Amino acid sequence: MNYYISILLCCFFINATSQNLSYAKQDIAINEFIDGTLLKPNNITKPKLAIIIAGSGPTDRNGNQNFLNNDALKKLAQSLTTNGIATFRYDKRIIKQILKNKIDPNISFDDFVTDAVSVIDYFKNEDTFSEIYVIGHSQGSLVGMVAAKDRADGFLSMAGAAQTIDEVITEQIGAMDPSLIEGTKKAFESLKLGKLTSDYPVALASVFRKDVQPFVMNWMQYNPQELIKTLDMKILIINGTKDLQVSVDEATLLKEASNDAQIEIIENMNHVLFIIEGDTLENSKSYNESFRPISEDLISIVTNFIQN
Repeated sequence: MNYYISILLCCFFINATSQNLSYAKQDIAINEFIDGTLLKPNNITKPKLAIIIAGSGPTDRNGNQNFLNNDALKKLAQSLTTNGIATFRYDKRIIKQILKNKIDPNISFDDFVTDAVSVIDYFKNEDTFSEIYVIGHSQGSLVGMVAAKDRADGFLSMAGAAQTIDEVITEQIGAMDPSLIEGTKKAFESLKLGKLTSDYPVALASVFRKDVQPFVMNWMQYNPQELIKTLDMKILIINGTKDLQVSVDEATLLKEASNDAQIEIIENMNHVLFIIEGDTLENSKSYNESFRPISEDLISIVTNFIQN
């Protein structure tokens, strides 16, 4: 009971003391691939910085994709900066490629890691922040985990998977249709050996398209549970109980892999950081409902982790 009272008082303190805190906004081009937005609180000479890395797909700095506009990452950034933490969020490189109609067919998971490293190094070289934290959302959790090693002061995984991507996909397919499991495993075994394959269930053509296979092949080489063990820094793992894409079990596995990590499970928070009181339909619709606020508990938990 004392723990929850402390959290409640802390949340009140943050909200009460941060209402008058304003911040400056600056759009920054890190390099030819990466553009983003820096929010920096006023009246703090050398604040801490949180770099926010978006999830899978063509996701922009605000957490949006085509027909999926929720502004979740924008709201997270603004909330943290209002609480005295500078934030930088950026468009994935594919966003600029889409805008220029020059999509690289050979884009790889390693490219996303390279971009995250470039962002961290840019701000380390600037030397205008006292500490640098990496916040990775969904796929961005794995990207951030790799990029943060030996570079950042802390790492936060939000809705990040603990299993390799082939294990995640196999589990999801099995939940939909158990008869497809063996064919899925066989296809992934070929990719593990570095071989493209056409031997997969017809129903999974979108998963194992030839143009997608090299990207998945690269992605599946990274094991989050092994990687998180190598991080010598503050670690926070966050998941919501209403997450339709990444279950609480994934957060638990990450925590078990890293003894020193903290874990926070937020009741009724979904994948895009909203609180959902209703059913799956409400949950799914919320992905395109930018009027919703993100979880207040999430803001308080992340603020406290970074500031203390």
